[in-house]
Amino acid sequence: MKILALDTATSGCSVAVRMDGETIAGALEPMTRGQSEVVMPMLMGVLDQAGMSVSDVDLIAVTRGPGAFTGLRTGLAAARGLALASGIPCCGVTTTQAIAAAAIDPKNPDRTILVALDSKRADIYVQVFDASGPLMDQPRAVSLDDLPKLIDELGLVGRIDVVGDAQDRARSVLKGEIIKSTAPEIPDARFVAGVAEQVVLSGAPMMDPSPLYLRPADAIVPKNWGRLRP
Repeated sequence: MKILALDTATSGCSVAVRMDGETIAGALEPMTRGQSEVVMPMLMGVLDQAGMSVSDVDLIAVTRGPGAFTGLRTGLAAARGLALASGIPCCGVTTTQAIAAAAIDPKNPDRTILVALDSKRADIYVQVFDASGPLMDQPRAVSLDDLPKLIDELGLVGRIDVVGDAQDRARSVLKGEIIKSTAPEIPDARFVAGVAEQVVLSGAPMMDPSPLYLRPADAIVPKNWGRLRP
């Protein structure tokens, strides 16, 4: 199986091609903005590196959130546009899944991974995983004050490895053996492709490539729809 994966959901831009369980080409560039200008040239460069065109791949995978509104729209629009034009299936992968996949060590199945992502607000986006998969059904937006309570409610004991670009904020309010993970803080398309491949091989239904927003947009419709008052 040949998978083309991309991510623009947080503070980076990444593209990778995975074939039969191995990454054969990829690129990742940290950036806080400008993914819309970078993603397609990066994608074409990675395909050239792999010696492929879009029509050669069997599946397109893309992060669907949580993340930045503009970044999510950029990646999803690119992936869905390519899928529609080529007739190739498109699979959504949560941002937290992709980050956790880089941090989970199958040799330590009892180790818990807490993915903590910056929401650019007072709260953070979190999801908890172990080697068998997610321990929470979906990512959540939680305040730092409520994070210890969430960890207690999940019954987590022992070492917790924290990963993500909000890991320092999360660690500041948690007690116990809370370890800063050495895994990348932002999604890497190599792991986006890996998660999508596992879904296909397991026979589980693929996630729809639609945005996963955990908070409403900052922009609101103005009163009177922006018309001048009489």
